[in-house]
Amino acid sequence: MRAFVVSDHATAPSVIEMPTPTPGPGQVRIRIHACALNFADLLMAKGTYQDTPALPFALGMEVAGVVEALGDGVTSPAIGTRVAVFEGSGGLAEAGVFSAERCVAIPDSMPFEQAAGFIVAYGTSHLALTDRGHVKKGDRLLVLGAAGGVGLTAVELGAKMGAEVIAVARGPEKLAIAKAAGAAHVLDSETADLRAEIKALGGADVVYDAVGGDNFKAAMRATNPGGRIIVIGFASGDIPQIPANHLLVKNIDVVGFYWGGYLKWAPERLAKSLSQLMEMYEAGQLTLHIGATFPLDDAGEAMELLRSRKASGKVVVTIAQS
Repeated sequence: MRAFVVSDHATAPSVIEMPTPTPGPGQVRIRIHACALNFADLLMAKGTYQDTPALPFALGMEVAGVVEALGDGVTSPAIGTRVAVFEGSGGLAEAGVFSAERCVAIPDSMPFEQAAGFIVAYGTSHLALTDRGHVKKGDRLLVLGAAGGVGLTAVELGAKMGAEVIAVARGPEKLAIAKAAGAAHVLDSETADLRAEIKALGGADVVYDAVGGDNFKAAMRATNPGGRIIVIGFASGDIPQIPANHLLVKNIDVVGFYWGGYLKWAPERLAKSLSQLMEMYEAGQLTLHIGATFPLDDAGEAMELLRSRKASGKVVVTIAQS
């Protein structure tokens, strides 16, 4: 089979031929149709991600396809089932082996491209806003990186939860996408005084931040007393240091959120969240925004688009089946 493989952290990944894997105990082999990229893929390629696999390995954490073989002890999902799965790697390939218990059956109505990017993007925002941010109707929700893969779903879900969403993104095209997703207000991240513009709208009760850097600092200073800041990630590359005296004076909570962590310590909450999201999809309430698609041969270009932060929504690699 063909796969987009990291052979050396000092050189760029490339598409190579490698043996088709055999599923082990508790695993299934999936004939992969689509793989969505995540910021963690960029870190894995460099060897700087906390869960980087041993070399060599195929990138791709988030995939959708059809089950074609079962390992020992596996009875479900059955061969022929359409599934999506999130695991550490292996998705940018024509086939891959994954844990059977992590596979989520997807509706026949859901295209593989949608399914590939659905679990992490919507799962992250849904659990972050409900389980960590405790967003309620009437809250003013500030979303940083609002046109990105997870940020856009936070805008959409926040609006559906009854929050007044302030979306921060870069440039008029991305702001228009965030507005269409349900944002009540849109602010350009390049504005001269982001803090002042947020405060002029009434400040933030909840902040959803996947960016970090200077935008985090501005958002924290514009957070209302008693507010909550959810730390999702640091796409800017700048991990901010938080002055504890600001938290004390304004009674602000800063909470971390790592969706993958729920797989280990609270899988039942994650499963419940995904079930609710699939119900919303089947009811026509959610549609993943895919900013760009690439064939497997152009996976390097897809990675570069993600790295440039010029993409809106999810970047998906489609994998032709022979």
